[in-house]
Amino acid sequence: MSAEAADREAATSSRPCTPPQTCWFEFLLEESLLEKHLRKPCPDPAPVQLIVQFLEQASKPSVNEQNQVQPPPDNKRNRILKLLALKVAAHLKWDLDILEKSLSVPVLNMLLNELLCISKVPPGTKHVDMDLATLPPTTAMAILLYNRWAIRTIVQSSFPVKQAKPGPPQLSVMNQMQQEKELTENILKVLKEQASDSILVLEAALKLDKDLYVHTMRTLDLLAMEPGMVNGETESSTAGLKIRTEEMQCQVCYDLGAAYFQQGSTNAAVYENAREKFFRTKELITEIGSLSLHCTIDEKRLAGYCQACDVLVPSDSTSQQLTPYSQVHICLRSGNYQDVVKIFIEDNLTFSLPVQFRQSVLRELFQKAQQGNEALDEICFKVCACNTVRDILEGRTIGVQFNQLFLRPNKEKIDFLLEVCSRSINLEKASDSLKGNMAAFLKNVCLGLEDLQYVFMISSHELFITLLKDEERKLLVDQMRKRSPRVNLCIKPVTSFYDIPASASVNIGQLEHQLILSVDPWRIRQILIELHGMTSERQFWTVSNKWEVPSVYSGVILGIKDNLTRDLVYILLAKGLHCSTVKDFSHAKQLFAACLELVTEFSPKLRQVMLNEMLLLDIHTHEAGTGQSGERPPSDLISRVRGYLEMRLPDIPLRQVIAEECVAFMLNWRENEYLTLQVPAFLLQSNPYVKLGQLLAATCKELPGPKESRRTAKDLWEVVVQICSVSSQHKRGNDGRVSLIKQRESTLGIMYRSELLSFIKKLREPLVLTIILSLFVKLHNVREDIVNDITAEHISIWPSSIPNLQSVDFEAVAITVKELVRYALSISPNNHSWLIIQADIYFATNQYSAALHYYLQAGAVCSDFFNKAVPPDVYTDQVIKRMIKCCSLLNCHTQVAILCQFLREIDYKTAFKSLQEQNSHDAMDSYYDYIWDVTILEYLTYLHHKRGETDKRQIAIKAIGQTELNASNPEEVLQLAAQRRKKKFLQAMAKLYF
Repeated sequence: MSAEAADREAATSSRPCTPPQTCWFEFLLEESLLEKHLRKPCPDPAPVQLIVQFLEQASKPSVNEQNQVQPPPDNKRNRILKLLALKVAAHLKWDLDILEKSLSVPVLNMLLNELLCISKVPPGTKHVDMDLATLPPTTAMAILLYNRWAIRTIVQSSFPVKQAKPGPPQLSVMNQMQQEKELTENILKVLKEQASDSILVLEAALKLDKDLYVHTMRTLDLLAMEPGMVNGETESSTAGLKIRTEEMQCQVCYDLGAAYFQQGSTNAAVYENAREKFFRTKELITEIGSLSLHCTIDEKRLAGYCQACDVLVPSDSTSQQLTPYSQVHICLRSGNYQDVVKIFIEDNLTFSLPVQFRQSVLRELFQKAQQGNEALDEICFKVCACNTVRDILEGRTIGVQFNQLFLRPNKEKIDFLLEVCSRSINLEKASDSLKGNMAAFLKNVCLGLEDLQYVFMISSHELFITLLKDEERKLLVDQMRKRSPRVNLCIKPVTSFYDIPASASVNIGQLEHQLILSVDPWRIRQILIELHGMTSERQFWTVSNKWEVPSVYSGVILGIKDNLTRDLVYILLAKGLHCSTVKDFSHAKQLFAACLELVTEFSPKLRQVMLNEMLLLDIHTHEAGTGQSGERPPSDLISRVRGYLEMRLPDIPLRQVIAEECVAFMLNWRENEYLTLQVPAFLLQSNPYVKLGQLLAATCKELPGPKESRRTAKDLWEVVVQICSVSSQHKRGNDGRVSLIKQRESTLGIMYRSELLSFIKKLREPLVLTIILSLFVKLHNVREDIVNDITAEHISIWPSSIPNLQSVDFEAVAITVKELVRYALSISPNNHSWLIIQADIYFATNQYSAALHYYLQAGAVCSDFFNKAVPPDVYTDQVIKRMIKCCSLLNCHTQVAILCQFLREIDYKTAFKSLQEQNSHDAMDSYYDYIWDVTILEYLTYLHHKRGETDKRQIAIKAIGQTELNASNPEEVLQLAAQRRKKKFLQAMAKLYF
């Protein structure tokens, strides 16, 4: 038996549900299971995948005996595979929407060409030369399918396509993609050359008055039989799937309309044809209704096409019913801009035009105005005012464009704005929210005006009086009176009073006040221009003593010769730094961007300064925003930080804080690979923060390794010891003796201790902070007079001694440890190892109550408030012994006895001694329920009996008598009893000390 026959026999006998992957198409064919497979709810492979696989197998080139590549052979196997692909497409009812979505252009081209071939379309014959009316229905339908696909593909290729993100580069995949791209381009080129023929074929199809038929799986099977067995059935009028004339015409009209619409971008007259086809499609959809099984039109897209055609080619018969879109478009084409303003005002009542469309019209007018058409400036303001009123009515904020255009108001602008407001609201029908929005807008306009004549124009207008109550109008006047001493107390101004001109010094003072308050770069520039126009003797960068610029920058900025430019650069930078300090990052970014744009024109040095400051601002923005939730910074920000660290531009003034922040940023986001391996060598010599960052990053990387490999930890230790060292100054007296007069911070370290502490307080990465904390704790423990060591994680990686103990300022080290622990706990209050360090510090300084607080907190955070067992590496014997000592010194002797049970080996001596104490400040016998060691309970019974304390003796006896403490119980029961009492005791202690 051959292998092929054996495989077939095995398949017949076992009927596996899933065919082998290597021969699934033969399996489907030989077992006649294709239809059964396609009828599954979720067939795997999916139908479109089957088409691709069948055609790929059929189009594989062959190799002859001379190893030469030959075209795919036309053998029985390949013909069957092509037939299978056609049958799957027939199962999908030849739905082009499905096929186009899932199949590439080359595959679909191959499929439809096979359909033409099997439908008896003569090869090489132009479709436009064939009379569709005389062809068999299935042949005509095959031609229609191919030409519909052709023009749909041309239209689709004209749309912009978002490029998919490339994966890891693989040569084979890239070659395959390039081949497919070239093949697609070649097919598109041919289709575009034949586009006019395809359109003529589809236009001819609209004249057909008979139903058509498309091939089904059954008709394709009949075609695959011998010619004598067909009996002409495939060419009869009832073979295949019936497509009604209206359904066919609906699909063709829609595809033709899309083709004409796409051609209209180069030939506007074709839009009329597109309009005709789309509206005919709408009529046919209405006629067909919901009965259609084969006509699938995207009606939302069709509505969009119709609306666009209405705008581009409005019909004469419907000129009286033009949509607002069409009216605006006609007005823009004819240059009748005043009518655009009228339409927008009317639309403020109906809200029929989308806000995005209105904004696009304004952008178009702005572009034309910027190209030199000054007459459009007034129109731009009017359209912008209409859009602003629409935004206000719908509860949106006022845009920047309106503020810019209204910066220099005049009587005409005020009159027009009031007209728009009046005509945009129907006071009788408007809701309270609309009225409130309009009233708030008019009040804000008044508050923004400096000329009180314009304020009076608004406040005396009928709409203003109607919308605002008397109390609101009086409050507005009071606000303006506080703002300016020239505002009269009455609502109607006295003309003669307002005609008195203000002195120049008053005007300068008012402008300087606005200069101090403003954070708008454009407004700051305008104020400075006005001030310099009034006087050339003042240096306006000195107006406010709050404007501080780092000394490294001020020399360069104050060296600018032009007074206006110098003031503007200084003030923009100072205000930007202030906004960054108070975390107003959006205004800081605007101010820095304006300053960067200004200095780029004349000073490369200041340009680099601003780029550095904007980098620091972006770091702060990320850290205060998405960085707090753990989201990594964008890759371009990391690249900019690297670029700053590697910058070698001479004569550029640099702020130390930027280098600090950049290195801290890299450590916080675990860029240890860069800091340890990729940092240029010159940086390690020139930048102490990079050197420190490299040592910290390398120590973090080496931490899991053996102790012998931690060379970097020793280097970091030596650097920190040198920073914490002091140098002594000596003085020789008159008697010749040398005396020590002062100790100063050593200058031998790579930075001062205060600078190191400032840098550490910019770190947030827990591992880095833990490394630094353990280093300082070890340094603190090295001193000879230390009584109580402080424990810390990873403390064993540091050296255990220092050659010259006298050189280290241990007082400064102790202060630093306290500050670091306080900072670390502000970053992560629930880090148990840091809580233990804090507790040890309090223990070493005899603050026993505070020490107990932090020991208990450390246990609580890692045990769900003691509902789980505290890990033994948290509550070590040393920690328990320190808790015991704290309780003993606080005279809580019963607590001492209970804690003695927590040790690995119960300390009976300490427990018994503490129980003998009669001057106990704790609850004594109320704690007996927390004792699980029977020996301690028996001692308590004996002790109370000896003292004659009957009541307390009974409590102790009751505690012993609990069945779960019976020594005969299994070990698991005894451990569970101990754990339960530990939990209750620690929770009671926590309530006492928290």
